[in-house]
Amino acid sequence: MKAIVYNQNAEKTGEIELNSAIFEVKPSIHLMAEAVRIQASNSRKGLANTKTRGQVSGGGKKPWKQKGTGRARAGSTRGPIWRHGGVAFGPVSTGPNARNWELKINKKAKTKALFMSLSDKARDGKIIIIDAITMAAPKTKDFVKLLTAFNKVQDLGKKQMFLLPKKDDTLMKAARNLKSVTSTLATSLNIIDVMRADNLIMMKDSLPVILKTYLKTVGVKKPAAVKQAVKA
Repeated sequence: MKAIVYNQNAEKTGEIELNSAIFEVKPSIHLMAEAVRIQASNSRKGLANTKTRGQVSGGGKKPWKQKGTGRARAGSTRGPIWRHGGVAFGPVSTGPNARNWELKINKKAKTKALFMSLSDKARDGKIIIIDAITMAAPKTKDFVKLLTAFNKVQDLGKKQMFLLPKKDDTLMKAARNLKSVTSTLATSLNIIDVMRADNLIMMKDSLPVILKTYLKTVGVKKPAAVKQAVKA
């Protein structure tokens, strides 16, 4: 599969061949849904917390004597059956009894699901490749101009993902004030961010970084031309 390469003014400068092992993977709805569910579950913090009878304030005095009143025995007014009492078997956010939401997924399956989401974007023509971006200062208005230029080429939608081969403070600072743009490194891709974005805007140098980072995970050998590009 080939993709068009643009400059920062949204002008075509050439074409590039996208690796079929990443951008032409047949989708599996079950695997992609599982990867999304597990990632969302692993990011859950579990902040729900309740107090036991020993943690609720008050209740230190025995409400009545043990015998002779005709009522049931009671040692505290903070038991679970009392109003304003503690909670029995409630959720806690800390300690050994804290709820653990973490789920596991095979590393190859996780990477395969990521490739499926990238393939879906490539199939729909939602990947924009830019050869280089030059900005003298990290100004949001300059990044908005870039998006406006590409929005004339195709509809960028409400959310865009900006993919960088390495950390670039100028570009990341220019984009971080825009709620519609999510900036990330090519080494930190995840399926939820890719699927949420209406368009994936990536630097041309991000492609060899993706190949180097993820292809070995699924056991696909990189071609010699890719290896040379990575070394260069």
